[in-house]
Amino acid sequence: MGSRMSWPEIRKQTEYRGRWVALDNCTYDAKTAQPLEGSVVDSDDDLVVLCTRIRQGENKHCAILFCEDEMPSSRTRH
Repeated sequence: MGSRMSWPEIRKQTEYRGRWVALDNCTYDAKTAQPLEGSVVDSDDDLVVLCTRIRQGENKHCAILFCEDEMPSSRTRH
Protein backbone atom coordinates (compact mmCIF):
# COMPACT_ATOMS: atom_id res chain seq x y z
CA MET A 1 0.00 0.00 0.00
CA GLY A 2 1.05 3.59 -0.26
CA SER A 3 1.03 4.10 -4.02
CA ARG A 4 -0.59 7.33 -5.19
CA MET A 5 -3.67 6.74 -7.35
CA SER A 6 -6.75 8.59 -8.48
CA TRP A 7 -10.07 7.59 -6.88
CA PRO A 8 -11.34 6.08 -10.17
CA GLU A 9 -8.15 3.95 -10.34
CA ILE A 10 -8.68 2.80 -6.75
CA ARG A 11 -12.30 1.88 -7.49
CA LYS A 12 -11.13 -0.38 -10.34
CA GLN A 13 -8.86 -2.40 -8.04
CA THR A 14 -10.60 -5.62 -6.99
CA GLU A 15 -8.72 -5.66 -3.67
CA TYR A 16 -10.56 -2.49 -2.54
CA ARG A 17 -14.09 -3.23 -3.77
CA GLY A 18 -16.60 -3.50 -0.96
CA ARG A 19 -14.05 -2.13 1.53
CA TRP A 20 -13.32 1.10 3.37
CA VAL A 21 -10.16 2.75 2.03
CA ALA A 22 -7.96 5.23 3.93
CA LEU A 23 -6.19 7.81 1.75
CA ASP A 24 -3.39 10.13 2.85
CA ASN A 25 -1.84 13.11 1.06
CA CYS A 26 -5.07 13.69 -0.85
CA THR A 27 -5.78 16.14 -3.60
CA TYR A 28 -9.33 17.45 -3.31
CA ASP A 29 -11.83 18.74 -5.85
CA ALA A 30 -12.25 22.48 -5.22
CA LYS A 31 -16.01 22.42 -5.87
CA THR A 32 -17.09 19.23 -4.10
CA ALA A 33 -14.29 18.84 -1.51
CA GLN A 34 -14.16 15.13 -2.43
CA PRO A 35 -10.76 13.42 -2.69
CA LEU A 36 -9.57 13.09 -6.29
CA GLU A 37 -6.43 11.12 -5.56
CA GLY A 38 -4.22 10.07 -2.71
CA SER A 39 -1.94 7.43 -1.28
CA VAL A 40 -3.72 4.31 -0.07
CA VAL A 41 -2.46 3.65 3.45
CA ASP A 42 -4.93 0.98 4.59
CA SER A 43 -8.26 -0.69 3.85
CA ASP A 44 -10.69 -2.96 5.67
CA ASP A 45 -14.18 -4.44 5.43
CA ASP A 46 -14.96 -3.01 8.87
CA LEU A 47 -14.94 0.78 9.27
CA VAL A 48 -14.41 0.63 13.05
CA VAL A 49 -11.40 -1.66 12.71
CA LEU A 50 -9.90 0.57 10.02
CA CYS A 51 -10.42 3.74 12.07
CA THR A 52 -8.84 2.07 15.12
CA ARG A 53 -5.73 1.17 13.11
CA ILE A 54 -5.53 4.67 11.64
CA ARG A 55 -5.78 6.24 15.11
CA GLN A 56 -2.99 3.97 16.39
CA GLY A 57 -0.76 4.57 13.36
CA GLU A 58 1.16 7.53 12.04
CA ASN A 59 -1.35 8.63 9.36
CA LYS A 60 -3.75 10.71 11.45
CA HIS A 61 -5.29 12.89 8.70
CA CYS A 62 -6.71 10.35 6.28
CA ALA A 63 -9.77 10.59 4.11
CA ILE A 64 -11.78 7.39 4.47
CA LEU A 65 -14.04 6.41 1.61
CA PHE A 66 -16.14 3.37 0.81
CA CYS A 67 -15.25 1.64 -2.43
CA GLU A 68 -18.49 0.32 -3.94
CA ASP A 69 -18.69 -3.36 -4.82
CA GLU A 70 -19.67 -2.45 -8.36
CA MET A 71 -19.52 0.63 -10.48
CA PRO A 72 -22.95 2.27 -10.71
CA SER A 73 -24.94 0.96 -13.62
CA SER A 74 -27.72 2.59 -15.51
CA ARG A 75 -30.70 0.30 -15.14
CA THR A 76 -34.08 1.11 -16.49
CA ARG A 77 -37.17 0.20 -14.52
CA HIS A 78 -40.05 -1.51 -16.21
